[in-house]
Amino acid sequence: MKKVLVVVDMQNDFVDGALGTKEAVCIVDNVTNKIKDFDGKIFATLDTHYNNYLQTSEGKKLPVPHCIKMTNGWLLNEKVMEALSDKDYKIIEKNTFGSATLVDEIVKLTYGYEFEIELIGLCTDICVVSNALLLKAYFPEVKMTVDASCCAGVTPESHKAALDTMKMCQIDVIGE
Repeated sequence: MKKVLVVVDMQNDFVDGALGTKEAVCIVDNVTNKIKDFDGKIFATLDTHYNNYLQTSEGKKLPVPHCIKMTNGWLLNEKVMEALSDKDYKIIEKNTFGSATLVDEIVKLTYGYEFEIELIGLCTDICVVSNALLLKAYFPEVKMTVDASCCAGVTPESHKAALDTMKMCQIDVIGE
């Protein structure tokens, strides 16, 4: 059986930068340990924006420039990048919460194989839940897991709400 790990947006701006939180900082070691112990294909997503971010729909609703391509905030956290360095991984840039490209890459990788998907990363209540629900809609019979100990939300309350939403959509939540 193939195993897929999706590491969502573990970028500097979400860990300790423009939109960072103490909860995000606290999960970095859990995320790196998960990556180091994982045997399978890893996809790491990068929230990717450009200099016109404040003119975009998202930028008008969240007027905090972040993850501007080729800036330090756009890069993966250094510890996460180090953990990925000897793994089979692929970077997926995305300019919105969920990634159709991620779905396409998993389809190519797993065609004809049984597989399962695990998601970890930031932010539980925005990009993790968006990708989890997108993947669940596309792969309804695939075992899907989110490790709560490797996720953080914008707030602890919204983190919990997102985990509850994913549970209601038949996504297994571990590590609570």
